[in-house]
Amino acid sequence: MREIDALSSTLAALADPTRRAMLARLSQGEATVNELAEPFEISLPAISRHLKVLETAGLISRGRSAQWRPCRLEAAPLKEVDGWLARYRAHWEGSFDKMGAYLTELTKVDENGPKS
Repeated sequence: MREIDALSSTLAALADPTRRAMLARLSQGEATVNELAEPFEISLPAISRHLKVLETAGLISRGRSAQWRPCRLEAAPLKEVDGWLARYRAHWEGSFDKMGAYLTELTKVDENGPKS
């Protein structure tokens, strides 16, 4: 079996809406498992499985504060995803620029009548 690379692990973790919602909550600051579980109508074991996926992908870490193990967001894997997407951003922006120029040209044709 081949080892999964970090980017694939991160993207797989981000594929689930529950996990993305947990990350959104953690972007506001640390939270306990119970705080993360609160908005969801799923069991604590299911929440723990989601957290394990996030932790394995390096998207969260768990601290220790007395009996609490607060979760915190780890940004490095998200920066890696952003870096990967940046390679395609220039293409998208170029395509949007071309589309914008085309739409501007169409608007001029509509305002001035058809070109002869």
